[in-house]
Amino acid sequence: MTSIDLTADVVTLTAQLVDIESVSRDERAIADAVEAALAAYAHLAVTRHGNTVVARTDLDRGERVVIAGHLDTVPANGNLPSRYEPRPDGDLLHGLGTCDMKGGDAVILKLAAGIPEPVRDVTYILYEGEEIDTEFNGLFKLSQTHPEVMQADFAILMEPSNAEVEAGCQGTLRVEVRSVGERAHSARSWMGVNAIHRAFPILERLRLYEPRKPVIDGLEYHEGLNAVSIRGGVAGNVLPDECVVEVNHRFAPDRSEAEAQAFVRELFDGFEVTVLDSAPGALPGLDLPAAKAFIEAVGREVNPKFGWTDVARFTELGIPAVNFGPGDPMLAHKQEELVPVEHLRRCERQLTDWLTGGLG
Repeated sequence: MTSIDLTADVVTLTAQLVDIESVSRDERAIADAVEAALAAYAHLAVTRHGNTVVARTDLDRGERVVIAGHLDTVPANGNLPSRYEPRPDGDLLHGLGTCDMKGGDAVILKLAAGIPEPVRDVTYILYEGEEIDTEFNGLFKLSQTHPEVMQADFAILMEPSNAEVEAGCQGTLRVEVRSVGERAHSARSWMGVNAIHRAFPILERLRLYEPRKPVIDGLEYHEGLNAVSIRGGVAGNVLPDECVVEVNHRFAPDRSEAEAQAFVRELFDGFEVTVLDSAPGALPGLDLPAAKAFIEAVGREVNPKFGWTDVARFTELGIPAVNFGPGDPMLAHKQEELVPVEHLRRCERQLTDWLTGGLG
């Protein structure tokens, strides 16, 4: 079995994790290595759920936080094994998953192994299947089968965020808005109704949409509502009897999925609206003591998260969450994926300070 060394520095450990190929649905080898490495530490209670590994401290601290990261990657693209690049302006570690998100996983493992008595109890979750459909997602599976494992007062998802705090995340809703007509020969168009022409009000309502910008915990979120595709037409000489506009709504985390759907249905009143998929947002929860202490320990600017991440899994369970991890998210899934060494060390240092009360 491939092994990893949790006594190694965070950069070496990241390289070890990267060099264990773990494309989604093929995470067994890396999960085996993580489980075996964590099981060696008596202060951790380690359990396995498929290819998701959970390690917990149980010190009756009165407060519990979750720190989570996914073990899987997208398929390799000539970017394995890892490669270290010394640079005058800051060393880099290249390779599949360095950014998304084995650098974050390495930080998690260093914290789990190196802090036997944190000032707050911690549940470390390293999970499978984040890069593919929800049904394979390890956090989703836990939320359905063992939600008690995810229970906490606060959660940190170590997705790449340039080693800055990105609080919560916006929800996402994708719908089809349909206009209908009646087919006819285009030479005798008065005998039918053109469904594409009837779709004009759909596009006009989108054009006139004014995005809501709610302020939550001092952070301004910026909602969005956009047509992302349109289809219709039968033949070059036939009036179409259907036109479908696909619309994506990114909604702030103070709205539930039901409220977002109700808003979209009201906006497109008079048209058939079909929900294709939906995922909730995640509240930042920056007013909580654990979050305040975390922000103070990090000592950097907090930004709202405009995209969607697995922090939303925690919001579904009533747990506020933030994103905080090494690496530039713009490099995720790219062949030239890399992580700055300084990000790895900074995240480890700041989280250590937070978990030890500045005593680590």
